[in-house]
Amino acid sequence: MPRNLILVINPGSTSTKVAIFKDEKNILQKNLSHSIDEINKFEKITDQFQYRADIILDWLKEENIESKDLAAVVGRGGLLKPMPSGTYKVTDARSGDLKIGVQGEHASNLGGMIARHIADSEGIPSYIVDPVAVDEFEDIARISGLPEIPRKSLVHALNIKAIARRAAKDMGKNLDTVNFIVVHLGGGISIAPLKMGKIVDVNNANESGPFSPERAGGLPVGDIIKMCYSGKYTQGQMKKKINGNAGLVGYLGTNDVRDVQKMIDAGDKNAELIFDAMAYQIAKEIGLMATVLYGKVDAIVLTGGIAYSKAMCENIARRVSFIADIKIYPGEDEMFALSEGAYRILKGEEQAKIYENEV
Repeated sequence: MPRNLILVINPGSTSTKVAIFKDEKNILQKNLSHSIDEINKFEKITDQFQYRADIILDWLKEENIESKDLAAVVGRGGLLKPMPSGTYKVTDARSGDLKIGVQGEHASNLGGMIARHIADSEGIPSYIVDPVAVDEFEDIARISGLPEIPRKSLVHALNIKAIARRAAKDMGKNLDTVNFIVVHLGGGISIAPLKMGKIVDVNNANESGPFSPERAGGLPVGDIIKMCYSGKYTQGQMKKKINGNAGLVGYLGTNDVRDVQKMIDAGDKNAELIFDAMAYQIAKEIGLMATVLYGKVDAIVLTGGIAYSKAMCENIARRVSFIADIKIYPGEDEMFALSEGAYRILKGEEQAKIYENEV
């Protein structure tokens, strides 16, 4: 049998999504769950490497898929050093930076490590695609106002780039010929101006921009300093307060926009105010990013899970449609985006990048 299958690996905190693609179609997918008790046995996320790899190999056996039938393995990229977007071969240097957590620990750090482990056994290539560490900032975007703290690019690059390519194609254009503002509306919200296909700026969804279902977004710095030194909170509690217990969760006790819509439909005026405030802040950030592109915006693209909310999209559009046409691509398909990156290399449409040559 010819090697014509691609294995896609996307690790999350308590699960690992796996899929098999054939001829660019997803023919098999499963969410492999990991119990909290099992995960807590490991001191560091990268210590889970062999545990998760073995579970994936067991799944392949259960599905009667042999590694000799694979053309490539692609994994979710992790918190690497700042790097241009693209599809990267998994190399020693890249694996080393993931293992030590050069920009922090995250389950996605395991994606490329496991991909290479499985691929090397068959002598086939392993890749990562557009990790959150993608950095295509122009120098001016790095200036924060405080010399000790440069602005960083940490972004939902995988979905943003994949949807931007799709939107450009739908417009009959190549991504490198258009300017977009792409708005990823998920648990975190990334609003990125794409200048000729490059993410030249973005709010760091953990620290700035609009509040989201679980995150506070940008906050008044002076008041945050007072909270930190009030003696009421530990560092860990403050981190959780800002990222996890903030946004919709903090105001309304839910991270699901559908629940908020039900509250509004039931006449909850506070829920309506918070919902409108979130749309308001998203629209403000879109307007801000339009200035990065000197107002030359070919389209504003809304994507991510919250883009399924017609009310949210309409609320945002009322404030920003004067800037450019609104295009909506609800949801996110990270597995497809990962497979697309690998297929572009296998079909010769792009050259695979080498991490140590780019960072």
